[in-house]
Amino acid sequence: MAQQKKQWVAIIMMFLLFAMIAFVTNLCNPMAVITKNQFHISNFQAQLGNTANFIAYLVMGIPSGLLLKKIGYKNTALLAIAIGFVGVFLEYVSGWDSVQSFWVYLLGAFIAGFCMCMLNTVVNPMLNTLGGGGNKGNQLIQFGGACNSFAATIVTILVGALVGDTAKASISDANPALFIALGVFALVFVVLALVKIPEPVTNVVKSEGNTTTGAFKYRHFNLGILAIFLYLGVEVGLPTYVLQYLSTPTNAATPGFGMDAGIAATIAGVYWLLMLVGRLVGGAIGGKVSSRTQVSFLASVVIVFVLIGMFAPTGVHVPIIGFEGSSGSLTTAKVPVGILFLVLGGLCTSVMWGGIFNMAVEGLGKYTEFASGMFMTMVVGGGILVPLQGWVADVTGSFLTSYTVVLVCAAYILFYARVGSKTNLKAKA
Repeated sequence: MAQQKKQWVAIIMMFLLFAMIAFVTNLCNPMAVITKNQFHISNFQAQLGNTANFIAYLVMGIPSGLLLKKIGYKNTALLAIAIGFVGVFLEYVSGWDSVQSFWVYLLGAFIAGFCMCMLNTVVNPMLNTLGGGGNKGNQLIQFGGACNSFAATIVTILVGALVGDTAKASISDANPALFIALGVFALVFVVLALVKIPEPVTNVVKSEGNTTTGAFKYRHFNLGILAIFLYLGVEVGLPTYVLQYLSTPTNAATPGFGMDAGIAATIAGVYWLLMLVGRLVGGAIGGKVSSRTQVSFLASVVIVFVLIGMFAPTGVHVPIIGFEGSSGSLTTAKVPVGILFLVLGGLCTSVMWGGIFNMAVEGLGKYTEFASGMFMTMVVGGGILVPLQGWVADVTGSFLTSYTVVLVCAAYILFYARVGSKTNLKAKA
């Protein structure tokens, strides 16, 4: 009975870490609104926090896997939490009156990115092991994913509410959110250090040949890692520039809608909430509908939604209910109808990662572990494509035109699902 209680404590800690991955990662999006005002920078520069966070995946993707073998899953998690604490603390320090440094903020985001990458390599296999594998293990992973989506929703809405008036925004406004992250990291570190948990068993296949580069012999894998790279541009780009557009003043260099940041964040937060809904639905039908069919259909829908978002008349508005940060109350506001279609994209992007991964590793056999590491490395796409979208907004003077980047990424994903994912299993294993 005592051991069972310890297991549940460990499971809850993994759920919290799953949530923290999304909380800290998605903190960069509302923080971009803050840094753009506080440091008087462009849309492109404001997204460099995302870049710093995601580039850490490029640097740490493969080393994270090596750490699992070297020091084990629990110790890797503890090290990741300590690194994450340092990263978030630096983001907090960057807003001090005596510091006021955009570069310190970027350094914090970069260090936090190391933590997120390491935790991503830990939580899935840990939950699977704690659940005993099989259906129970998969069920725990799905619950962890739900915690992830919920945290992404909360952080977007929370920081937007804390900011209120974007014209007066400063990093210190986000301190409560930063304190939450620091507190959870400290709590999980202490509890996880005290609880004995089983280490996942890794299957090491002894075989001739290079298991590091062999995966690249498969065309569908090569096209698949590119699809994941571009997928991050869709997943992160959609809500990021909904928030930027709605909260930016109408008289800015890149004009926005001039809405209260709290209401804007509520709307952007719905995107992540819809991802939660989409994951639950996708998991329910996943046993009956193939990944190829799911991704093909959803990529097509995203393309339609983005086109509507870009070209629907901005003068046609629909009412929404949001949280007004400046007054601290619920209120009714109207937004362009196209924005709602961009938010609805969350229903589609929710299952794309798993679907693309499933198609890309089909038939890889002994190369699957290396393929998984490459997928983690390709998360860097979020750090390149999201700022690129900001650059397009700067150059064209239009947030909506910047969605051309998302459109191109979604079009490639559709191509991959329909054509590029077809396996070439004639390659020598």
